Amino acid sequence: MQDADAVVVMLSSGPVCDEVLGGADGVIAAMVPGASLVVMSSIPVETARAQAETCAARSLAYVDAPVSGGVRGAEAGTLAIMAGGEAEAVAALAPLFAAMGRLTHVGPAGCGQLAKLCNQIIVAANICAVAEALVLAGRGGADPARVREALLGGFADSTVLRQHGERMVTGNFVPGGPAKYQIKDTGTALDVAAGVGLDLPVATAVDRLFRDLVDNGGGDLDHSAVYRELLRRHGA
Repeated sequence: MQDADAVVVMLSSGPVCDEVLGGADGVIAAMVPGASLVVMSSIPVETARAQAETCAARSLAYVDAPVSGGVRGAEAGTLAIMAGGEAEAVAALAPLFAAMGRLTHVGPAGCGQLAKLCNQIIVAANICAVAEALVLAGRGGADPARVREALLGGFADSTVLRQHGERMVTGNFVPGGPAKYQIKDTGTALDVAAGVGLDLPVATAVDRLFRDLVDNGGGDLDHSAVYRELLRRHGA
C-alpha cells in the first residue's frame, strides 16, 4: 500500500469505513504523501468531508465516489460514478474510473455522497411506484406481468420497471440490493434534508414503507420485495 498511487475502498457503512481508514494501523496512515484515496462506499456526507480533511492534513488527495448501477452495472463496467473532491484529483483518477463506468464530477468532497443520496431517493421512490402500480393492476383484475409489459417503451418505462418490475411479477427477491441497505440510504437522505431545512414528503413515505418491509422480516430480500410488503398489507 505504501507504493500505491491510489487506494480504492468500497465498504458497507460509514463506521466500517472509518475503522478501516483511521487509526495508526489504518489505510490513511499507511499511504504516502501525494497518493489518492478513493472512497466508493455509500457513507454520510459529513463522514466523507471529515475523511477529506484527514487526508488533506497528510498531503493525500481524497475523492468520494459512490456508484449506482447494481450488480449488472458492476459486471458490465457501466456504473454511474458520482465523484466529490478537487477537480484536479478527480481528473487524475479518470483512467481508473473508466474501467468501472461513467464518471461525473459533481462538486467538492462530500458531494459524491450527496449525489448518491439523490440517486437513492429517485430509485427508491420509483421502486415503490412500480410496486404500487403492479399491486393495483392485480387487485383490479389485470395480469401484473402483462401490464408491466404494456408499459415498457412508454413514458413509464425505466430501468426499475424493467429489472425490479420483472422481479416483482416473477416473485424473485434474491437480493441485488438488500432492503436493509435501502433504509440506510433513505434515512441518511432525510437526515441531510433536515439539516438544510428541507421536508421531503415523498422520501419520508418511501422510507417508512421500506422500514415496514424490514421490520416484517424482509431486510435481506431485494428492495423490489417492497411489492411483497404491499401485498401483505392488503392480505394477499
